[in-house]
Amino acid sequence: MKAFLIKWLVNITALVAVASFVPGISADKWQTVAVAALALGLINAFLRPLIIRLTLPLNILSFGLFTFLINASFFYLVSRIVPGFEVVDFRSAFWGALLFSFISFILNVFLGPQGHSDLRFYRGPQPGGNKYKDVIDVEGSSDSGRKGGDSAAKGAKPWIK
Repeated sequence: MKAFLIKWLVNITALVAVASFVPGISADKWQTVAVAALALGLINAFLRPLIIRLTLPLNILSFGLFTFLINASFFYLVSRIVPGFEVVDFRSAFWGALLFSFISFILNVFLGPQGHSDLRFYRGPQPGGNKYKDVIDVEGSSDSGRKGGDSAAKGAKPWIK
């Protein structure tokens, strides 16, 4: 339940940003944004996998670019389902879906599936890790009970912790 609420809050945050920055997308109040984020999350969870499978040949031929049109279609669909959430045209839906995906991806990277972030950057050779001196190794974990990760170097200096 906690993971669902975190995902929903991430979607709400991304949708508020999209409504603020993309011309042609608006919401009349914050409750509308919350309902639209919930509707978009449910559509992406249940309908998107089916549509992706059905349009797999087009996705393969377009090297995955057709997925952008699917995302924009779902964004536009949510504007037709949720009263008060307006998307003027398909161009606005396309750019809104693109920005929504980018913002929610960034927020999910930092929050992780359980709402916990554990991202470390190491530089230099690491025991059991990379053997090259000038390579920056990035290790990320979202497991809240783990300290240091499985492959974290004991003697390496972390840049960000």
